[in-house]
Amino acid sequence: MSLIIISLVGFSFFMLRDKQVNATTHEVKDKQVASYQNKRIFAAIYEFKDKDIDYVKEYFSNKNKETKVLAVSNWADLMNALGNQNNQTAKIIYISGTIDMNIGSNGKTLTAADYANGAGYNFATYLNTYNPTKYGKKMPTRTQEIARDKAPKNQAKQIQYKVPSNTTIIGTNNAKITGGNMIINGSNVIVRNITFENAYDYFPQWDPTDGASGNWNSQYDNLTVNGGSNVWLNHNQFSDGSPTDNKNGSYYGREYQHHDGLVDIVNGANNVTLSYNQLQNHDKSMNIGNSDSKTSDLGKLQVTMHHKHFDNLIQRQPRVRFGKVHIYNNYYSATNSSIYKFMYAFGLGKQSQIYAQNNTFDVPTASINDIVKVFGGTNFTDNGNLLNGKQVDGISKLTKLNPITFSPNHKASL
Repeated sequence: MSLIIISLVGFSFFMLRDKQVNATTHEVKDKQVASYQNKRIFAAIYEFKDKDIDYVKEYFSNKNKETKVLAVSNWADLMNALGNQNNQTAKIIYISGTIDMNIGSNGKTLTAADYANGAGYNFATYLNTYNPTKYGKKMPTRTQEIARDKAPKNQAKQIQYKVPSNTTIIGTNNAKITGGNMIINGSNVIVRNITFENAYDYFPQWDPTDGASGNWNSQYDNLTVNGGSNVWLNHNQFSDGSPTDNKNGSYYGREYQHHDGLVDIVNGANNVTLSYNQLQNHDKSMNIGNSDSKTSDLGKLQVTMHHKHFDNLIQRQPRVRFGKVHIYNNYYSATNSSIYKFMYAFGLGKQSQIYAQNNTFDVPTASINDIVKVFGGTNFTDNGNLLNGKQVDGISKLTKLNPITFSPNHKASL
């Protein structure tokens, strides 16, 4: 696949080869990227136009005969187009319309009952067995937990789909993937112009050791970069969709939460760029690194995030462990009426470094103390950020953090 890769402190920003890119100002002169008048605020999600799709198709048809071009509109076609992880052939996959990952190859919509069939799992029995008032604060084990664990494994076989190396996935005709978990563990992958909604785990696990009162945890993200490298996520939307967390009820005094992350970057993933995306209406939005014990992530998890809209999110925007992350020109918004109440933006975790530049926060309930939450990290640099219309430089001094030790090797007009 023909790509230009511009290095941003080891981070990668991709464009098709015959586009013009000014690496000094980060200006991209490209039919496919929207111009923006206010470079401090992300204004809107840009949609491909038909002529842009035709342009890309013509480019690869005429100049890159070795690149496969495929069009899909349902679960079966998507899975066939992706193939297995050994499918390293350069390919462009166009997704059209809505693909519900819970609809199987026979057209049947699969439900919790289908996934739990034969597992022996019964939710009422599970609740009775592990009620903290009698079971205590220890992790569930034995019959019902074993049965619960079997059911999501059945679900995972249906809704998780892996993207192999050298793959570009482009949405057309209001492309949407709902109920699924895209997993990128290959290299040289582009995903753009797709709405991702409702990676819904039917079988949350009770963890009484998570926090002071325990929590219900789910395992599927809308998109996971799991060890992948040279990945570009551009002009996508991510959200819980219509089944918001407040509709699930509460058990053991804790919300029965069916969603995990919107976008997670984990397990040694590296050189990832996220640009012009919208993340909306969610709790645990974005992990970069997922374990304090995974020291193998050191030297990896290098990520650039720019011109993204974080809207009505509670936390992890993102939360970082071990990674070096450059976050600039992003727009954070939240409303008092949202069911997702803002807690914090940046989570500074173990041996991580965050460089936050020229981000705008319109969050009426937030103070400067809510921008960064420290989870053992010590390196944070900030400049040019606005909170509710006022400059808020000096967050690092307020929280007694050290400056970052890396230097972005590009100069951007912010």
